[in-house]
Amino acid sequence: MVLAAIAMRLVNTQFPALSNFTPVGAVALFGGAYFTDKWKAYIVPLAALVISDVIINYMYAGKFTFYSSSLYMYGCFMLMVLVGTFIKKVNIANVALASIVSVLIHWLVMDLPFVYGMPNTWANYGTLLVKAIYPFETNMLIADAMYSAILFGGFELAKSKYNVLRAERQLAL
Repeated sequence: MVLAAIAMRLVNTQFPALSNFTPVGAVALFGGAYFTDKWKAYIVPLAALVISDVIINYMYAGKFTFYSSSLYMYGCFMLMVLVGTFIKKVNIANVALASIVSVLIHWLVMDLPFVYGMPNTWANYGTLLVKAIYPFETNMLIADAMYSAILFGGFELAKSKYNVLRAERQLAL
């Protein structure tokens, strides 16, 4: 999962129209919903983000560094893991709702003006929110829906065939 998420983030740097079209949000939701070792639910998306950020920043800045909003982004994805823990029954409606909530978290947090060093005003916040809708948050919503369908649907199908995959779920706290 980590390698697939890293690969998609790296591919997307070459195609700006695909910004935020990655499986990381779906991986976070999936981990929150299914991982019995909850620390792994947080580590998997975080590892994908940190490793790909190091590579991407080296490609663009020529050095191993993080950007000013990295911690906010990592926090968003950790909240997405938590959202995944609230999926009590895996079905299309619940996974779709969790995907929407995850994108809303990302949209509302990542577009706070102070994250980008802008004056903290409602006008700046509104401007950033509108600018982020397309392609960033639209792509994220489509990607979360698509990759969640693959991850959750594939795992539910596997669970129906292999009893060993049926485990108790807990909150990732």
